[in-house]
Amino acid sequence: MKTAENNQIFLYACAIVTGGITGVLSTNISSFLNPLISPLIAVLLYVMFAQIPFLKLREVLSDTKYIMALLLGNFILVPGLVWILIILFPQQPAILLGVCLVLLTPCIDYVIPFTKLGQGDEKLVLSSTPLLFIIQILLLPVYLTIFIGPEITEVVSIGPFVEAFLLLIVVPLILAVITQLFARNTNAGKMLLSATEKLPEFLMAAVLFTVVAAQMGKVYNDLNLILSVVPIYILYLMITPFISKIIVSVFNLTPRAGRVLAFSVGTRNSLVVLPLSLALPGEWAVIASAVIVTQTITELIGELFYIKLIPKLIK
Repeated sequence: MKTAENNQIFLYACAIVTGGITGVLSTNISSFLNPLISPLIAVLLYVMFAQIPFLKLREVLSDTKYIMALLLGNFILVPGLVWILIILFPQQPAILLGVCLVLLTPCIDYVIPFTKLGQGDEKLVLSSTPLLFIIQILLLPVYLTIFIGPEITEVVSIGPFVEAFLLLIVVPLILAVITQLFARNTNAGKMLLSATEKLPEFLMAAVLFTVVAAQMGKVYNDLNLILSVVPIYILYLMITPFISKIIVSVFNLTPRAGRVLAFSVGTRNSLVVLPLSLALPGEWAVIASAVIVTQTITELIGELFYIKLIPKLIK
C-alpha cells in the first residue's frame, strides 16, 4: 500500500495509457463501462470522505480567510478567466457546454492526493470538499445560462445534477460519517476505517481507467473538434497558479493552505461532471463527454508539473 501511495503518479499514468489503448482498440467497451463510472466515483468519494476529520470540520470552516480565498478563486476569478478563454477560442455549443461544465467546477476527488504530493494540507482540502460541491452545483446552472445563453435550459435539465449530488456526495458522505462513528466503538468499525485508508490510490486508478477507456473512442472519432479545446485547457493550467499566488498574498495564507488553494483553483471536476454530460441528449452527450475526458488527460499531465511548481511558487 505504501508503494502504491509513493508511486501513485505512475499508477495513474498507467491507468490512463491502458485505458486509452483499450478504448481505441475495443469500440464496444463504452457500453459496458459507462454504467460503472458513477458507482466507482461514489465509492472513491466514500473512502476519501472517510478520511475527513469531521470532528475538526468546524475548525476548518471557522478559518474565514481560507474559506473566503477558496470561494473567491473558484467561483469569481476562475469564471472570469474561463469567460476570457472562450472568447479567445470560440467553440460550437456542444463543445462549449463541455468546456464550461468541466472548467467551472472545482475538483473534489483526485485533487486530494495531488495536493498531498504538492506539499499542501490534504486534510484541509478534504474538509472543504462538501462545501465546494454544494456551491458548484448551485452556481453551475447560473454560469451555464450566462456563458451559453438561456436556451441551454432546454438541453440541460436539473435532474442529473440533483441525482449526482445525492448519489456522489450525500450518500458517500453519510456512509463515511457512519463508518467513523462505528469505528469509535467497535473493532470491526476500526478495521473498516483502516481499510478505507488503503484504497484511494487503487480506486482512483480504476476510475481513471474506466473513464478513459469508456470515452476514448469518442475522443478519437471527434479528434479534430476536440483538439480545438486543448489550448484552452493548457492556458488555464498555466494561468491559475499565478492567480492563486496573488490570492494567497492578499489573504496572507500559510504556505500549506496556499498550496491547497492553488491545487483547488487549478484542478477541475472532470470525473464528477462526466455523468452529467452523459445524461445530455444525443450528439450533445457524445461531444461534451469527449471534451471533458480530453480535459482530464490534459490536466493529469499538468498535475505532474504542478506538484513541482506550486511548492516553489508558494513558499
